[in-house]
Amino acid sequence: SSVVSAVKGAIDIPVWAKLTPNVASTAELAVAAEDSGADAVVCINTVKAMAISADLRMPVLSNGVGGLSGRAIKPVGLRCVYETFERCSIPIVGVGGIYTGTDAAEYIMAGATAFQIGTAVSELGVNVFGSVVSELREFMKREGFADLKEMRGIAHRRT
Repeated sequence: SSVVSAVKGAIDIPVWAKLTPNVASTAELAVAAEDSGADAVVCINTVKAMAISADLRMPVLSNGVGGLSGRAIKPVGLRCVYETFERCSIPIVGVGGIYTGTDAAEYIMAGATAFQIGTAVSELGVNVFGSVVSELREFMKREGFADLKEMRGIAHRRT
């Protein structure tokens, strides 16, 4: 929260806090960011992970651990967005494992206002942006959603 406050005091543009999933509660971090003046939160950054080479008998990464991203972290990202939506009123950007329009729809339904695509770009190329948006539009039309606001947080109304 002190970082958000310091940045907010130093600049006149919106400040978004990108949150780690490597804590007991990302939602608590989101509340602290909101209370400190963040304009939005981004859920989530990479998940702390490790790989070991059995042949070399040592960690694959030079400093031992690194960040896991992509499809493997989607359930973690969805949970963090879902829990944050219940506790915060600022916009939430959903991140982690978004490769399709359905992936994006799930994040919006969990409570995200927007979504970020990262690993899919490195794996599939920049055309993934257009594919995800097109598939999301098709999903919304098929399911009868007029806009993203109608879809946002709907998973909370069904539990």
